[in-house]
Amino acid sequence: GPKGVINDWRKFKLESEDSDSVPPSKKEILRQLSSPQNRDDKDSKERFSRKMSIQEYELIHRDKEDENCLRKYRRQCMQDMHQKLSFGPRYGFVYELETGEQFLETIEKEQKITTIIVHIYEDGIKGCDALNNSFTCLAAEYPMVKFCKIKASNTGAGDRFSSDVLPTLLVYKGGELISNFISVSEQFAEEFFAGDVESFLNEYGLLPEREIHALDQTNMEEDIE
Repeated sequence: GPKGVINDWRKFKLESEDSDSVPPSKKEILRQLSSPQNRDDKDSKERFSRKMSIQEYELIHRDKEDENCLRKYRRQCMQDMHQKLSFGPRYGFVYELETGEQFLETIEKEQKITTIIVHIYEDGIKGCDALNNSFTCLAAEYPMVKFCKIKASNTGAGDRFSSDVLPTLLVYKGGELISNFISVSEQFAEEFFAGDVESFLNEYGLLPEREIHALDQTNMEEDIE
């Protein structure tokens, strides 16, 4: 609840203070505000139940260090929240599948909650290199998605993936094909990048929220202030 959040902040503030640089009066106030109440101590009840005076408030909040400490506290809270919400396996890079058997094993044995996006490509095909480069960026930004690539000639079904349908994107979840896009580079300009591929996949709801981006954006906004 709100009281728990306030106490967490006060404890965080006290622990982050440098004992050599904080005036004793300030440390004592912080310690009193963050320590649990002793029910058997009448003086403690009166001390903890009284309102913080204006002088105490100014003493705690007037320094620039307090503002920086509050920012660190907010950042830590966001990181803890995202860690709790971000469950399941994490990847962070592009997997090169070497054979059709490896391709099938990846689709069939991966956890059901995981979205798998496979790029079927060949060297020298227009758009394949740009899509592979885009996958490298997106895999880092969406670590909960498993990005893979495999050469059409290695799939064991090269006749189904001729050059005129490459690059092809196949999207799986729970062992089922949920989306497929042939000649996907035709959806983009002649020169395209990770942001273009990201927008395209988001149009079909194939990417989760970017929790890493949200944290970076918060950090950036705090640094500007």
